[in-house]
Amino acid sequence: MLPTVSIGNTYTHLMRRTLFTAEHEDFRVMVRGFLEREVVPVYEQWREAGLVPRELFTDLGKLGVMGMSVPAEYGGGGHDDYRFNVVLQEECARANVTLGGLRTHLDVVVPYFTGLANDEQRARWFPGLASGDLYSAIAMTEPGTGSDLAGVTTTAVRDGADYVLDGAKTFITGGEHADVVIVVARTGTDPRDRRAGLSLLVVEKGMPGFAVGRRLHKLGLSTQDTVELSFTEVRVPAANLLGAEGAAFTLLRRNLAQERLAITVGAVAQARTAVDLTVAYVRDRVVFGRPLAEFQNTKFELAAMAAEVDAAQAMLDAAIGAHVAGELDPVDAAKTKLFCTETQGRVVDRCLQLHGGYGYILEYPIARLYADARVTRIYGGTSEVMKTIISKSLGL
Repeated sequence: MLPTVSIGNTYTHLMRRTLFTAEHEDFRVMVRGFLEREVVPVYEQWREAGLVPRELFTDLGKLGVMGMSVPAEYGGGGHDDYRFNVVLQEECARANVTLGGLRTHLDVVVPYFTGLANDEQRARWFPGLASGDLYSAIAMTEPGTGSDLAGVTTTAVRDGADYVLDGAKTFITGGEHADVVIVVARTGTDPRDRRAGLSLLVVEKGMPGFAVGRRLHKLGLSTQDTVELSFTEVRVPAANLLGAEGAAFTLLRRNLAQERLAITVGAVAQARTAVDLTVAYVRDRVVFGRPLAEFQNTKFELAAMAAEVDAAQAMLDAAIGAHVAGELDPVDAAKTKLFCTETQGRVVDRCLQLHGGYGYILEYPIARLYADARVTRIYGGTSEVMKTIISKSLGL
C-alpha cells in the first residue's frame, strides 16, 4: 500500500503561524472537505485524462471559490484578501492535487479583470467569473519571446470598431478550457522604446479565427492544460480592450508580485507535503531488517529539510503579509520566489532520494511532486531573472 498523508490531519512539523484569521480557517475547512469528497477519489482519472473536467470550476463557483475577489454586486465574495487564495493552494498541496490552471485563473488573470475593467466590462464578465461560468487565461508568451515581453510580435490593428488580431502564443496555462483570454498584443510601435505600444485585448471563445492548438505534454503538472493559441484575423471589439491602449507593459508589472507569490505558495506547500510523505514512507519501509526511519542519516536529512521548509514558510508568510498590506515590492517578491523555489527543488529531490528506487516510480506521490517542482524555477520569471532583479537592488 502506498504511503499517504491524510488531508484531514495537520502537518506534523509546522511552526506557529499568525497569518490567518478564524475566517480563513473556516474557509480552509470548507476547501478541505470539498477536495476530500469531490477531487481526491477521482484525481487519478483526471491525471490519466491530462485535464480536469470543466464542471469543476462551476462546482467551485457554487462554493464561492471562483468569485472570492469579485465585488459582491456581481455575485462575488468581495474579499480583496489574498490569504484566501493562499489557503486554497495549501489545501491542494496537502491533498497532493493540482486543479488544472485554477491558480493562474484566480491569482494571475482575475486581478487584471478586477483592477482594469470598466463598468460595462464588469457587468458583462464579472457575474460569469464569480459563478465559474467564465474561466480565464492570459496569453503573453510567444514561441520566440520567453521572458522578453517587449519582444511580442502578435499584432492588433485598429479597423473601425474592432481590432484585427494576428499572431500565436505558447505555454498558455488553462488555454484549453478558457472562455476568455487576455491577449498581449502590439497595437503600436516606438523605435525608441520596445516596451511601448503593447495592449491587453480580451478574446472570447468562438471568435472566428481564434483557435486552440495542441495540448503540450509536460514533465509535470499533468492535470493542467497548457496549450498553443493562434489568432488569424480575429476581429476583437474595441470594447474588449482592457485598460488603456499601449499601456500593457506597465499594467502587467502591477500584478507580478502576486503572480510570483502564487508560485511560491505552491512551492512551499508542496515541499512540506513531500517531507510529510517521506516521514510516512521511512516509518514503513524496512531496510536491512530495520525501519528506514531508525537510521541516523534518515533522521538528520528529514530534520534538516523540516527546518528548511519552516524557514521558507516564515519568509513567505512575511511576504504575504506585506502583499496583503499593499507593501510588497518587486525585489522582496523576487527574493521570496528565488529562495523558496530553490528550497523546494532541494527538499523534494532529497525526499525522493530517501524513497530509493520507489521514488522513481510514478505511482508514488513523491515522483509526481518531483516532476511538478521543476517548473517553479522557470515560470513567473526564472531563478536567473530573480537574481537579476535582486542584484540591481544591490547596485550591481
